[in-house]
Amino acid sequence: MTTVKITRAPQKGANMTAAERETRINLAACYRLIAHFDMDDKTSTHISARVPGTTDQFLLNPKGRLFSQIRASDLVKLNMNSEILDDTKYDVIRAGYVIHSAVMAARPDTGCVIHTHTTAGMAVATMECGLLPVNQKSMKYVADMPYHDYEGYATELEERESLVRDLGAHNWMILRNHGLLVCGPQIWTAFRWMYSLETACRVQVAAMAGGTKLRLPPNEVVAFAAKQANRPRNEDTPEEEWFALLDMLDAEDPGFRD
Repeated sequence: MTTVKITRAPQKGANMTAAERETRINLAACYRLIAHFDMDDKTSTHISARVPGTTDQFLLNPKGRLFSQIRASDLVKLNMNSEILDDTKYDVIRAGYVIHSAVMAARPDTGCVIHTHTTAGMAVATMECGLLPVNQKSMKYVADMPYHDYEGYATELEERESLVRDLGAHNWMILRNHGLLVCGPQIWTAFRWMYSLETACRVQVAAMAGGTKLRLPPNEVVAFAAKQANRPRNEDTPEEEWFALLDMLDAEDPGFRD
């Protein structure tokens, strides 16, 4: 097995473009939102975003910073050779590089990847039944949900092959005994999908804890609801909800933009 080693590139990346600056602000906002809605795990787990105009560079959270503390300038730029491109004092967690570089390299259609270790997400990840169609939020995902078997802490480069094989062309996946993974074309898209998937998991855990028999819709209804939920949408620009969330963050602490 080959454990990843994070190094620093001898030549730093190009000067920051306006597009990268905007991506950094939205990614920092996403970190703050994941913390606000209680989906973070202190400094563990990660959210990545592809650097605009590149195919082999992405941004990741620095080691040792809480999600609620992330600022645009804190985010670390890496390439697919595990090299840090920024002139930064920060390092990154190896497992974050392994998971996110794998998806970014295999899925050029992906602009953002979110991975979480929530109580509800990890609980569903341990259930043999996996995600069930117990509520409307789950319908978007349950009919076509891939699973990735646990292989240990994700610090070994070899796991990237099985990870991307299991993900395939899907935009979400449950990591068995581990957590949830969502990838989207844009940061706001990935956040919306992760928020809904997390809610689906929370509802399932609550419903199963009730100890009564669950009422599940017929398969054809589940398939129809999934088709409704996954109708094509224009994700190139944020919907009003994203701007409302940014307004909420600005009211709490606009420091994420720094």
